[in-house]
Amino acid sequence: MLHRTKIDFLAIRKPVKQHMEKPKFKTVQEVIASDEGLPERYLHTPTVDTESQPLDAPVPEMDIPAIDLSLLLSSSSEHGQQELRKLHSALSTWGVVQVMNHGMTDAFLDKIYELTKKFFALPTEEKQKYAREIGSIQGYGNDMILSDDQVLDWIDRLYLTTYPEDQRKLHFWPEIPLGFRETLYEYTVKQQVVIEQFFKAMARSLELDENCFLDMYGENAMMDTRFNLYPPCPRPDKVIGVKPHADGSAFTLLLPDKDVEGLQFLKDGKWYKAPIVPDTILINVGDQIEIMSNGIYKSPVHRVVTNREKERISVATFCIPGADQEIQPVEALVTETRPRLYKTVKKYVALYFDYYQQGRRPIEAALI
Repeated sequence: MLHRTKIDFLAIRKPVKQHMEKPKFKTVQEVIASDEGLPERYLHTPTVDTESQPLDAPVPEMDIPAIDLSLLLSSSSEHGQQELRKLHSALSTWGVVQVMNHGMTDAFLDKIYELTKKFFALPTEEKQKYAREIGSIQGYGNDMILSDDQVLDWIDRLYLTTYPEDQRKLHFWPEIPLGFRETLYEYTVKQQVVIEQFFKAMARSLELDENCFLDMYGENAMMDTRFNLYPPCPRPDKVIGVKPHADGSAFTLLLPDKDVEGLQFLKDGKWYKAPIVPDTILINVGDQIEIMSNGIYKSPVHRVVTNREKERISVATFCIPGADQEIQPVEALVTETRPRLYKTVKKYVALYFDYYQQGRRPIEAALI
């Protein structure tokens, strides 16, 4: 008999101590402009063996394929079958792929990159027009500060819910630089096509009905897009851009910096850097696909390290199932040889940020 326990993540308050947000700290750009030196709140103390080396220690490059999205959809062809096998191998081993032929031109991706760069180059008073409010993640600034001893990430960001439309808070959408809003509208529409195609491709790669993941994802799913700036850092050996974590999404689409490395993934206790492949979109599995796939596809732990000389820019879109959707392993992936690994969950991202700041993974609570 299958284990049918459900978890409502708004109801599991006890495993993670809840915190009210503390007053906001300066953005990283403001810290640099103040010329007052590096605040101790950014200094990272290693807590596990995988962090025993300096954060800027050299690491090997991960071996992940660039997959042709257009071929994934023609799975009846020999080339399509080959791409599906590559997808299955990459997601079950790394939880990450690079996707090409995704329907967006190089010029369009460059435009997103340039508009992001222009936004963060605006005067502080202009950016502050879009400052996030205490207790909210949407808007410009830095991440929530939930405890007095929280180590801060070396990142400034603009975080926007882009879909569904009635969840958009347009007063946080920059009017400057010109074209930012319109380009984000267009990017959201183009990403929706990629998201649907990728869900179907994952299902096909597991020999499932192509809509089985999409149906569980739900029609009221959300898209959150985060524009990230990692300024040059005086202590890349001690300061981290983003703490080690796995994403609480179904999966995440990332436009990485075209020139500056920094994203790293953890595999078998070792860190590997993501390769820079021009004009591809990096897609990594989130916890909710790991649950849906009954652990076959991995939600990888990853981090961002800093750079002494160069700033780094990236744009991430988190694909989040509807809050009322019940997320659970697909029945066809539960067998005698592979029993069910996860409980049914709802509102999975509700406590995600608390877990993140404590260096914990909410998927721990979903394990049977």
